[in-house]
Amino acid sequence: MKPVRYLTGITTTGTPHLGNYVGALRPAVEASRRAGTENFYFLADYHALIKCDDPARMQRSTLEIAACWLAIGLDPEHVFFYRQSDIPEIPELTWLLTCVTGKGLLNRAHAYKASVDKNAAAGIDADDGVTAGLFMYPVLMAADILMFKAHKIPVGRDQAQHIEMARDIASSFNHLYGELLVLPEAAIDDNVALLPGTDGRKMSKSYDNAIPLFQPREQLRKQIAGIVTDSRAPGEPKQAEGSALFQIYEAFASPAETQQLLQAYADGISWADAKQMLFERIEREVAPMRERYDALMTNPAEIEKTLQRGAEKARALATPYIGELRHAVGLRNLSAQAAPAKKDKAAKAALPSFKQYREADGLHYFKLVDAQGRLLAQSSGFASPQDAGRTIAQLKRNDLTGVSLQLADGITDADVANALSALDAAA
Repeated sequence: MKPVRYLTGITTTGTPHLGNYVGALRPAVEASRRAGTENFYFLADYHALIKCDDPARMQRSTLEIAACWLAIGLDPEHVFFYRQSDIPEIPELTWLLTCVTGKGLLNRAHAYKASVDKNAAAGIDADDGVTAGLFMYPVLMAADILMFKAHKIPVGRDQAQHIEMARDIASSFNHLYGELLVLPEAAIDDNVALLPGTDGRKMSKSYDNAIPLFQPREQLRKQIAGIVTDSRAPGEPKQAEGSALFQIYEAFASPAETQQLLQAYADGISWADAKQMLFERIEREVAPMRERYDALMTNPAEIEKTLQRGAEKARALATPYIGELRHAVGLRNLSAQAAPAKKDKAAKAALPSFKQYREADGLHYFKLVDAQGRLLAQSSGFASPQDAGRTIAQLKRNDLTGVSLQLADGITDADVANALSALDAAA
């Protein structure tokens, strides 16, 4: 069996903190060692340009994040590890995808809608401050994914829309040019730890409550000492629930260690001693990685060589693939013999077809239309686009087993049966 491809990117606009490490970096490195998988990790510096216009900060963040990946154990010989801007095939694919992407689809992107809603609340023009980069962000993300035929994209639930949009964009391309792009699926892990920051809110640079992953030992101790706690005195039992200190400790500790701190809370441990326990536990895990990180940061040429080798490895896949896609859309060598138009193209265009879409209720639907676009039948709602797609594939095989369709006015079962038979015969 072919390996399952996973792809993960991180935007180069900041310094990694403990929340990034626990929620994304550490799980990604562990996942890279799974059998039967191919794993792609990239520094999303093109994406960073949407958020950051400080070149020095961009360069520094790229260096820090690359060093972080390597320091925590990512093996560039075992995975594809590259910088987005080193793969020129990605922006080229972005343009090919842009030409098949409906503006209406992009209008529904969460980030764009949030900006429009914010402007509406402020009583200013809807697109004030909205760049084309922000608006086109989902297409670039789709190109990142589709360029390497990724099957699974690990994301949080709040990012799932981008994977759905990548599927929609790929489907539009495939409808025009053939089944060339692999439709990805979101790999959502609801058990991913979300660490609180020093003030108890979600750890985030925007809240100024983040604890940098590889800051010096004594600065780490000082930040942990500053974690907000309640006023319970030494000797008074402490509540683990809602305690930012306890949640951070649990993300690093073994079950046995967590149980020990839980018992210490019940026994009335002082906050100072609890913070010392947290510091020692984090330091035990981070210190060896910090040593490697510091060495890498003093030798950026080594990181650059690693990224260039990664780009060469990734482009060995990307270059021939973009050649296929260029040929498919008609960007071809003029001296080559032009292939005669396929006689079945008109017949294919005249076939019935399925249209997949999402409604305001959050469910996914599809409809079957005839060659002239007349509605024949509509499905019931599905929880995911994958479920809807699997049912469509079943119907294309002229298999109605267990499928419930609502016929349009004036349409008979025979009309639907004839349409499915035509699709099955043309497959």
